[in-house]
Amino acid sequence: MQNLFSYPLVVDELTAAAKKYHIAAQKDELPYVTEVLKVNGVKSLNADINVKLNKKEHQIKVWGSARAEIEQTSVISLENFVKPYQTDFEMTYDTELTPKELHNMEFEFEDEVPDLVIDGKINLADIAMEQIALVLDDFPRMEGETFEFQSEFDEETTSAQNPFAVLAKLKK
Repeated sequence: MQNLFSYPLVVDELTAAAKKYHIAAQKDELPYVTEVLKVNGVKSLNADINVKLNKKEHQIKVWGSARAEIEQTSVISLENFVKPYQTDFEMTYDTELTPKELHNMEFEFEDEVPDLVIDGKINLADIAMEQIALVLDDFPRMEGETFEFQSEFDEETTSAQNPFAVLAKLKK
């Protein structure tokens, strides 16, 4: 699968001044985003992302917001619907950390684990897709839909089939 939605930044070209980027998936890139997110369809995806390099600490701070309109299937009615998603995020990349070093590091549960810079680049499109993927509903449902369970058995039938009810009758 060829990466059709990409906005790579070369780390060596970043400066200490924060820079703002606006990215948006074009119509021909949406099928790729749909495949990456494993949803029925993506109607739109865009993000406003800020990037700031701190050379002294070997870190890149990335923050912003991502928005998307996603077509999903309701787990209740099995009908397709489009739902808007929006999320704010903040993350840190370590410019000197290698995958091996990261693997050998020990973290506490609440520690923020830095992301890795791969091949000297970070991809803003990947960040936007990842952030939207993190907020997608696991069990999507249309606005106002609720699940109501109705048993096919009534209490009398259920208690009559109870094996302990048979033992209770023997005890009498």
